[in-house]
Amino acid sequence: MILTALLSWFFLGLFIHVSKLRGWGQPVRKEGPQTHLKKEGTPTAGGVAFVLAFLAMWLIYFLINPLEGSNRTREIMIVLSATFMGLIGFVDDFLKIRWRMVGGKKELLAREKFPLQLIVGAVFAYFAAPLASHLLVRSFGPVWDVVLITLVMVAAVNAFNFTDGLDGLLGGVSLIVLLPFLGVSPAALLLVGAVLGFMWYNAHPARVFMGDMGSHAIGAVAAGVYVLYGDPWLLPVAAIIPVVAVLSVIIQVASFKTTGRRVFKMSPIQHHFELSGWKETQVTVRFWVITALATAAAWGLMGGKW
Repeated sequence: MILTALLSWFFLGLFIHVSKLRGWGQPVRKEGPQTHLKKEGTPTAGGVAFVLAFLAMWLIYFLINPLEGSNRTREIMIVLSATFMGLIGFVDDFLKIRWRMVGGKKELLAREKFPLQLIVGAVFAYFAAPLASHLLVRSFGPVWDVVLITLVMVAAVNAFNFTDGLDGLLGGVSLIVLLPFLGVSPAALLLVGAVLGFMWYNAHPARVFMGDMGSHAIGAVAAGVYVLYGDPWLLPVAAIIPVVAVLSVIIQVASFKTTGRRVFKMSPIQHHFELSGWKETQVTVRFWVITALATAAAWGLMGGKW
């Protein structure tokens, strides 16, 4: 984990340097909190750097200690799902940067992104279902397990993606959610190291933003470890902040389309609190605290069996 953190820190330093030279900056929504306007031009897609560090160190770890039996299969599935979900996010990041530089297609549309996520989630679910852990709620049978795991994987990727947007928010939330699995999953351990390297630069005021590749990979690893080592139903308990973030977007869109009114001042919900008067750092730390309590509650529901 320490070596992964250092490699991630090094890769991100290079990424920030190159991004500034090439002008790979983040555009800021003008209708959002006015305090965010000064973030215009901050390098984005930093997840590319720390995901590469994570994958490189996991490969080295795997070659040195290839694991055995079902644990080997579990770890390969988690890392492959993170890789492919990360690649979907990478395409989105690439399009956004290219659009800012030279124009063209701005981003992957939901109708393009969601089917790709669904394919990756379904393939993961098909192979993960026989090895899934059901320490809290019993299995409903192979078919329903595949459906459930697919939904958990796709929902996690999108929920963690919507949690991004404030300095240090998603990084801190993901670290806490993954903490219970550091002793059982090398993928969780090494991803925590990679995110720690990212957090060095993402601390307020952030010098780099995560982007979609990072959030997609984190969501996939979180879903993978909870499905294969814990229980699928415990992920929404521990990851309560990502769940609320994605629900706030769904509620906001549905309300505006049906009534023409907005429930929140801005979605995802972290921006609602900012526009309500909370400082960015207050939102971030308070969401960390909520995540810590929720993750502790999930551990309690498991009876400390992780």
